[in-house]
Amino acid sequence: MLLYATVGTNDLTRAGRFYDAVLPLIGYRRQKDAPGEIGYGSDGDVRCRFWVVEPFNREPATYGNGVTIALVAPDRAAVDAFHAAALAAGGTDEGAPGLRPFHASFYAAFVRDHDGNKLVAVCEKPE
Repeated sequence: MLLYATVGTNDLTRAGRFYDAVLPLIGYRRQKDAPGEIGYGSDGDVRCRFWVVEPFNREPATYGNGVTIALVAPDRAAVDAFHAAALAAGGTDEGAPGLRPFHASFYAAFVRDHDGNKLVAVCEKPE
């Protein structure tokens, strides 16, 4: 099981606005602000599970080709809302909400943030 995921950013303030608009729609809220990093966690969780950070080595943040961070959404409506909010907050579409061929109930939407990090919100519950 994953402990946490981290994405890099070159503009923490802009990234914070993006993630503050998108992550609450699937149950994550900003829980930590510190120099160079923002942490998000779900209600009731004692840890931040998703981090947005300025790279520790002070080099520019880049995204990984082939890297996608998948986040669980509570229902298909949340997937739709996540996608819409990401686009409204300046993200780019990498796959509109819909069923995917991974299995019969895999409903997902893919986006990229301002730094090119690829995220997907997924609901695996039957309709």
